[in-house]
Amino acid sequence: MDLKTRIQTATKDAMRAKDGLRLSTLRLISAAIKDREIAARTCEGENTPMSDADLVAILAKMVKQRQESARAYEEGGRLELAEKENAEIAVIEEFLPRKMSAEETRAAIDEIVTTLGASSVRDMGRVMAELKTRFSGQMDFGAVGAMVKEKLL
Repeated sequence: MDLKTRIQTATKDAMRAKDGLRLSTLRLISAAIKDREIAARTCEGENTPMSDADLVAILAKMVKQRQESARAYEEGGRLELAEKENAEIAVIEEFLPRKMSAEETRAAIDEIVTTLGASSVRDMGRVMAELKTRFSGQMDFGAVGAMVKEKLL
C-alpha cells in the first residue's frame, strides 16, 4: 500500500474512532499533500502523481516545523501548546520510514563515499545530495553533515 493510501485509510480510521487530535493532524498532512500537488500542476502543467519519496519529504518538513514550534513554545512557557506539537509529531512520524541507527548511517556514508569516489571536503555536497536522495526521512541530516565531513577529512 502506498503512503498516500495509508494516510487516507488512517484518516478514515481516526474519523470512526473520533480521535480529534489524530484526525486534525492527518487532515493537515492531506492538505499539505494537496497543496504540493496543486503547485506541481500549475508549475509543470501536468498531473503526475507524487512518489512516496515526495510524500516523505513533505512529512519530514512538517516534523521539522513542529519541532521548531514546540521548542519556541517551551521557551515561551506555553507547555500545553508544546505538548500538542509533540503529539502531532508522533502522528506524522508513524508514516515516515524508520530512522537509521548511528552504525547504519556510518555504513551508508561509507558506501556513498566509495561509490562516488569522494576524497576531499570539496565532494561533501555531492555526498550529501546522494544521501538525501537515497535516505530522505531516515537520517538526521544535521548530524550526518558532521559525520560526512569527518569521513572526508
